[in-house]
Amino acid sequence: MSLIGSALISLYAAGTTLGAPALRLMLSRRVARGKEIAPRLPERRGIDAAPRPPGRLIWLHAASVGETISVLPLLQALATAPGTVLMTTGTVTSAALLARRLPELGLEGRVLHRFVPLDVPAWVARFLDHWRPDAAGFVESEIWPNLIIACRRRGIPLMLVNARLSARSFAQWQRLPCLARTLFGAFDRAQAQSEADAARLRRLGARHVSAPGNLKFAAPPLPADTTELARLRARVGDRPVWLAASTYQGEDTLVRRVHETLLPAHPGLLTILVPRHPERGAEIATLLAGLPVSRRALGEDPPEQAGIWIGDTLGELGLQYRLAPIVFVGRSLVPEGGQNPLEAARLGGAVAIGPHAFNFVEPVAVLRAAGALTEVADADALAAWVDALLRDPGRRAAMGRAGTEAASRHAGLPDEVTAMLLGLLHAR
Repeated sequence: MSLIGSALISLYAAGTTLGAPALRLMLSRRVARGKEIAPRLPERRGIDAAPRPPGRLIWLHAASVGETISVLPLLQALATAPGTVLMTTGTVTSAALLARRLPELGLEGRVLHRFVPLDVPAWVARFLDHWRPDAAGFVESEIWPNLIIACRRRGIPLMLVNARLSARSFAQWQRLPCLARTLFGAFDRAQAQSEADAARLRRLGARHVSAPGNLKFAAPPLPADTTELARLRARVGDRPVWLAASTYQGEDTLVRRVHETLLPAHPGLLTILVPRHPERGAEIATLLAGLPVSRRALGEDPPEQAGIWIGDTLGELGLQYRLAPIVFVGRSLVPEGGQNPLEAARLGGAVAIGPHAFNFVEPVAVLRAAGALTEVADADALAAWVDALLRDPGRRAAMGRAGTEAASRHAGLPDEVTAMLLGLLHAR
C-alpha cells in the first residue's frame, strides 16, 4: 500500500467513524420509508446473534436485486461444495428476493442471507470477527474501502465477481490513482464482464484479471406461479398487450402517451406498467387519472377493456414478462442507466430500450447484434415500434426467438467462476 493510498484510507476510516451517529439516524429514517427492516438493523452495524456455522464459509456480497439475480447460478454451484455460503446484500428488495428464491432453488440452509454492514471500521470489524469468512467475492462494482482493507489485514482472499467498471467510473477513479491501486490491488483476482471492463481494472491496479463472460447471461429465467399465469392469460385472452418494465420516475407519463397513441389502432389494448420501485404504485395511478387503471398491489386484475395494469408488487416480473411478448425495459428513456434487458429476452420477449442504458452496454450490444433488441429515442419512437410489432406477429416472434438464444450464452460460466472462488482458498 502506498503512503498516499494509506493516508487516504486512514482519512476515509476516520470520516466514517465520526459519521457513525449520523448513519444510525439515517438507518432509522430508512426504516420509516420501508428501506430497512427494523428487527434486522443490528446487521447493518455488524451485530448478529446467530452463530457462525462450523467449517468453511465463503462470503459473497451483491448490492441489490439485479446483482443478486446474476449470481443465483453461482450460489447453486457454490452450494455443492463443502461448507456454507454467506450472501450479503444492501436492500430490502434483494432480501425479499432471496427469501423467495433460496427455498425454490433448494438452497435454504446452505446459503445464509444477511444485510451487509455499513462501511464503518468498528461495524466492519464486528462483522468479520463474527463470520470469519475463508474467502470473499464482491459482485460487480462493490468497492467499500474499510471492508476491503479489513479483509486484507485479516488475510481473507478477495475476488471481484462479474466486475463492471464504466468509462465514467474509470475516469473518476483515475483522479485518485494511489487510492485506486490500493483498493483494486487488494483483490487476489478479478472476473470481469467484458474485455473493456478488464482493461480498465488492470489500469487501476487490479491483478489476475480475466474476462470469461458476463454472469447475467447465465442467470435462470425469472420464475412465475404457473396457476396464476394460466389464470391471467385466460383473462387477457388475445387482446393486444405490451409491457413497460422497471420504469423510473419521468417515464410513466411517457408510457401513458404511448398507450393513448396506440389505442385508436388497437382497440382493447392492455398496457402493463411495472415500476422499478413498487411503492410508487399509488403515485403512478394518480398520474394515469382518467384512464381505466388497476393495481396488482390492491389485488386487482387487468382492466376488462382497454387500460393500464400497474404491476406494483415484488417478485412478479417473470409473470408479467410471460404475459406480454412486446417489452420496453425502462430507466432508459431517462438518464438512469437502464435495467437488464436479458431477463425479458430470456423469456422470449421482443425488447426495446431507450438511449440511456449505459449500465448494460454488453447485454444491449449482444441482443442488438442478434436482432432481438431495438433502441428507441423517445416516446413517439416507442409507440411506433410497439405499433409495428402488434401488426407483425411474425417479426415479433422472430425477435423473441433470437433473444432467447442470445440470452442463453455462457451456460457453463457459473461453474468456471465457482472454480475461481474456490481456488482462492488455496491462497490462505
